[in-house]
Amino acid sequence: MPTRVMKFGGTSVADPQRIRHAASRVAAAKADGDRVVMVVSAMGDSTDDLIELAKKISAKPAKRELDALMATGELASSALAAIALEDLGLRACSMNAYQCGIRSDGEFGHARIDAIDRASMDRKIDGGFIPVIAGFQAVSPEGDLTTLGRGGSDTTAVAIAAALDVMGDGGCCEIYTDVDGVHTADPRLVPEAPRLTQITYEEMLELAVVGAGVMHERAVVFGQRYGVPIHVRHSQRYELGTMIQKETPFMESIAVIGCALKSDLGRVVLKGLPSSADTQGILFGAISQMGILVDDIIQNDSDQITHKFIDLSFTVAHSELPEVKIAVTRVLKSLGSGTMEIEIGLAKLSVVGSGMRHHSGVAGRLFETLGKADIAIRCIMTSEIKISCLIPQEHGKSAIRLVHSAFGLEQGERVTIERQLGRV
Repeated sequence: MPTRVMKFGGTSVADPQRIRHAASRVAAAKADGDRVVMVVSAMGDSTDDLIELAKKISAKPAKRELDALMATGELASSALAAIALEDLGLRACSMNAYQCGIRSDGEFGHARIDAIDRASMDRKIDGGFIPVIAGFQAVSPEGDLTTLGRGGSDTTAVAIAAALDVMGDGGCCEIYTDVDGVHTADPRLVPEAPRLTQITYEEMLELAVVGAGVMHERAVVFGQRYGVPIHVRHSQRYELGTMIQKETPFMESIAVIGCALKSDLGRVVLKGLPSSADTQGILFGAISQMGILVDDIIQNDSDQITHKFIDLSFTVAHSELPEVKIAVTRVLKSLGSGTMEIEIGLAKLSVVGSGMRHHSGVAGRLFETLGKADIAIRCIMTSEIKISCLIPQEHGKSAIRLVHSAFGLEQGERVTIERQLGRV
């Protein structure tokens, strides 16, 4: 009997009507004879509303109490969804992180799931109940509620699917959202971007990291680690959506499967730092203590002869630049050398595809496309299956449309390598 973990995001449970619709989809899965678990996010924008409420009381709410407050959003939606299922004649029970045995590392606001004790969920399922689980939360070693950060309910769902071993019984984790799957680009930026029927874990992970908002990257990592099939579907429609899995039939025959744009970035450029072994640890340790995520770290020797100094650059969200500037200024003072420059108004344009491992010419076509449009490239970052460029933000929307067209992505999975690399 397959196990289906069905996760519904905030827009999918935003009001009573949508909660009832989500419950009807879960009821249909149950009628098919599947073992069903429902995972829910907080309703609509209720998490943001709770944060704003806390900030009206204190400019800097205690992290423990903020997590306890934010977790109530999912508790409310799980209870309401269970009520909706009961109203359809099914047996359902809302469950929180304590009751599900979801344990975390204890990091408030950005906790990571360490383990899940599936016993209580199995008892409910075997007893004929549909567990309706509050996503986004886990219990610290000290017994405190911790939240998993933005997109945490996706992570909850995939982690539960792994714990219940959906891989072994032919089941999957279904992510219901307000889009009909993973597209070759954000349809809000590129309206003609088609939906993909399949995508690999590593392609989805790269797209998630560089700005595709369909799934949170930590959820994809869980799926990849444990081999959980992930099915992204529209909560209000019945299209097939997109399967995220280890391999796809076209993973070697298509060089670029998608592109993404991440806006509102700032770049911090540090020059003349001492090349001692602890410089990087001191610098990024100070930044991480402020809860700030950095990306696109690049290091070079600034002195090719003596190798006594290095240059470093990295990107952060524009909104975090003031705090980064404070932290870096302190570090430069303690190191005794180094200067800081900050670039603002940047966007990161990326192309992603497993086929890059097997086909040359992607970088050339990308850079040629941007060059013909007179779009300056400030920085280039690569991985095995991704090429990213920092460009002026004012060119971001036009750039992603040009690049999407240059690689023939409007053809979706039907595009040929010859079309993508300009060999026709």
